[in-house]
Amino acid sequence: MTTRILPAVGDPDAARSVTTLLSQLPDAEPATPVGDSTQLIDTLARLAGEALDELPEVVLVHERIGPVPALELIREVSLRFPSVGVVMITMDASPNLFADAMDSGARGLVSLPLSYEELANRVQAAAQWSAGVRRHLTSGRQEFTGPGGTVVTVTGAKGGVGATVAAIQLALAAQASGNTVALVDMDLQTGDIASFLDVQFRRSLVDLALITDISPRVLADAVFSHTTGLALLLAPGEGERGEEVSDRSARQIVSALRTRYEIVVIDCGSQMNGANAAAIEMADVALLVTTPDVVAVRGAKRIVRMWERLQIRKAEETVTLVNRHTRNTEIQPPLIQKITGTRVASAAVPANFKELQASIDSGRLHELDAKSTVKQALWSLAGELGIVKESAAAKKSGTALVKRNSGGFTNDRGSIGRPRRRRDGSGRGLGDSEGTR
Repeated sequence: MTTRILPAVGDPDAARSVTTLLSQLPDAEPATPVGDSTQLIDTLARLAGEALDELPEVVLVHERIGPVPALELIREVSLRFPSVGVVMITMDASPNLFADAMDSGARGLVSLPLSYEELANRVQAAAQWSAGVRRHLTSGRQEFTGPGGTVVTVTGAKGGVGATVAAIQLALAAQASGNTVALVDMDLQTGDIASFLDVQFRRSLVDLALITDISPRVLADAVFSHTTGLALLLAPGEGERGEEVSDRSARQIVSALRTRYEIVVIDCGSQMNGANAAAIEMADVALLVTTPDVVAVRGAKRIVRMWERLQIRKAEETVTLVNRHTRNTEIQPPLIQKITGTRVASAAVPANFKELQASIDSGRLHELDAKSTVKQALWSLAGELGIVKESAAAKKSGTALVKRNSGGFTNDRGSIGRPRRRRDGSGRGLGDSEGTR
């Protein structure tokens, strides 16, 4: 049996060395090495999207891979692609690292400098394990195969711009079209999803923060099943406990959720921390919500630049939603796109708080009238982002649930359109300074 091997090695010299040695293994089919963690996950997701059998049997992860640390990357690969055997390449083959790697889901360690015999033994063992897992997976029904669900993060340019309302309505739109949907409140100190949906539930993200292996049962215990059909994972009631959710635990939680739900919508609030930064980095779609005023647009520009400096997200990979839009305001979506360098969604949300006030005050945002222009705009946005399924009538007629628009968005899940060149600019009255929060 041929063993397909995908090396993930950042250093070009190390990559050549690994590839040369792999080519000498019997029945081995080494792929071209990938250079970073993002490329590895994207490659595996693409292959898994085609078919489970397209995934390589073995992935080799070098200890110096980045930007995601090797152990965290191994954990994410193990959670999202459970039929792939992961082997870590490291200079430090100590018992402590071996234990940490096994806890993360690795099937073995290979020490540097590489030896043919050790590499062959580890690859063979991982390949045999992978083959056994695949036989088990194909013998029964599975809820998901491949890369799992689509993750959408929603971030506010500043407090009060409507990020939570947007996150809730996007989740409701995705659920109404037939998806299984989890809505996560990762605004860890000031999260309000529970208030918007009139929920009282004692469990939260914190209950999952210290768990190293989040099983389906453990996840189900922490999730609240709302009457709408949404699965809610809430922020802690005591804001100070938000510090217990680290970037590592956030990665585990998001990875676990995407294996159980087709769509995962995460409200990241407007304050950055390690946890929501990890979620934004992992997201298939990163939505940034702003209002058409000087302070909010400056905040949006500042967040985009911070994400780029920290290598969390590129500007052109971010979608900006303009909330409370009016035609007579001086700041229009094209100017916001020029200032932030992001892609602005076609579906601008109109300024009509009167439609929302009664639903928000009663904690019944999920019962917002279908005729609401705000709701219609946000549900249209869900179509732009590709998180709604086509209706039976649409499939029959060959048209999409939400019409494809000229901004480059499609209804393919997780696809946010063709890349555009980044354009920087400050705009009249907005200034060039990033400012301080």
